[in-house]
Amino acid sequence: MGEIFNQLIFYPIFNLLVFIYNILPGSDFGAAIIALTILIRLLFVPLSIKTLRSQKELTRLQPKIKEIQEKYKNDRQALGQATMALYREHKVNPFSGCLPLLIQLPVLIALYQAFQLGLDPKSLDGLYSFVKNPGPISQTSLGFINLSQKSPPLAILAGALQFFQSKLSLAKGGSRANASLSPKDRQGSQEVGAQREDNFGIGAMSRQMLYFFPIMVILISWNLPTGLVIYWVVTTLFSILEQWYINRSFNR
Repeated sequence: MGEIFNQLIFYPIFNLLVFIYNILPGSDFGAAIIALTILIRLLFVPLSIKTLRSQKELTRLQPKIKEIQEKYKNDRQALGQATMALYREHKVNPFSGCLPLLIQLPVLIALYQAFQLGLDPKSLDGLYSFVKNPGPISQTSLGFINLSQKSPPLAILAGALQFFQSKLSLAKGGSRANASLSPKDRQGSQEVGAQREDNFGIGAMSRQMLYFFPIMVILISWNLPTGLVIYWVVTTLFSILEQWYINRSFNR
């Protein structure tokens, strides 16, 4: 299984990374990491957008799901049928967000390994015949960043970006619709929404993850080589743009 993973995913990604390094001006491995990360994320844009849309749709249906749960709380079969009928009515697949994540996970693992091995001269012996061996790869990027060493400032930046992304993902849709309501009605709408969130436990759990996940990212990134943290920063920035696009679409 490991050999299949290497042949189909890891080796192509690793060779692509070295190929990009060879053609980029200045032979900057940090720039090659950024370019490859953006390229991979662009390939997965349709899947990522599908996942984010599914998450937003499910969040928007939570009040109706709660009503169904209260109505059929003593009949599990009727509860399941009514819930699936609601999903069909709104053309939502509750499992649609899982497939894109499962597809992307092997690629992310391969990227992680490629960035780790890219600075090891021994790993360059197994390149494809059409990919030039660049020889020893400089560990310095942009003239001052050592890709093999830790970078606490970059780790903090990664955590800050993760916090911002989480804030965007928790942003409620329909803000423009609420803007047309009177202040009293708008306050009532917000109180009802907050109560529904509390009933689901969504509010408390989301607030905990909002702060816990960025802190975890900082702790992990603190001990990683800078090259890997650069990848995390770039992919988080890309995710922020995707989330902003989805939020904007739902607000419309």
